[in-house]
Amino acid sequence: MNEPQSNKIVVNATDSNIKLNLKELFRYKDLFLVLAYKDLRVRYAQTFLGLIWAIIQPLTTLAIMSVVFGRFVKVDTGGVPYPVFAVIGVSLWTYFSFVLSQSGNSIIGAQDMVKKIYFPRLIIPLSKAVVGLVDFLVAIILLIILFAYYGITPSSNIVFLPIFLILTIISSLAVGIWLSALTIRFRDFQYVVPFLVQFGLYITPIAYPTEIVVDNLPSWATVIFYLNPMTGIVEGYRWCLIGGPEPAGYFWLSISFVMLLFVSGIYYFKKIEKTMADII
Repeated sequence: MNEPQSNKIVVNATDSNIKLNLKELFRYKDLFLVLAYKDLRVRYAQTFLGLIWAIIQPLTTLAIMSVVFGRFVKVDTGGVPYPVFAVIGVSLWTYFSFVLSQSGNSIIGAQDMVKKIYFPRLIIPLSKAVVGLVDFLVAIILLIILFAYYGITPSSNIVFLPIFLILTIISSLAVGIWLSALTIRFRDFQYVVPFLVQFGLYITPIAYPTEIVVDNLPSWATVIFYLNPMTGIVEGYRWCLIGGPEPAGYFWLSISFVMLLFVSGIYYFKKIEKTMADII
């Protein structure tokens, strides 16, 4: 008679193979949902402003950009009302900056659970990407309102919009996974993340078109500019919504770098995953 097999999870610390076990991630989907739900409750439950804060943040950023770049600097947006031009970038940056900020300290913040039980640690930064979708949805609603207010019809390129939304999630996770892994070994990174979010807002073409950078910087500086994982995505996202010249050239450099960051980030994360509990 065959004995029934017990459901055991064997963690082999000597196994040097580095692989993304999607089946294992799926088995822990309930934990993934619990972590995401817990973060949502922590963020919005028993708060005075609640979801209104998700509206105030992009509105404040949009107002500052409209005054500085729309009125004082008078950035050329090709006939598109500046608030519409800027909010397209702001909607993406709202999501990216949230995932970046939350993922950076995610493993350290969950260190008690990491030390006590086994589960795929990648679930922790992945759950942050789900929570950030709430703010992203609010920013999208603001974008729709501005389109309606100014009577702007989205470009026919909008059929490609889902591609750039997926790329935004991938880009956010790529940087977030790298930071969550690096912060474990180098705690100084938890202080670098706020600076990256603030600095990234200005080196990403949110308040200005990419043409300004391409036309005024040498080729080597333009390459560095497009190595920003969000540069090509914001450019493509804008093209989907308001049209204009099709992204080309350096755009593909930015997208390729995003995919490289994502794959290498997962590789590095899985490499140190087995020792996370000891390092923390």
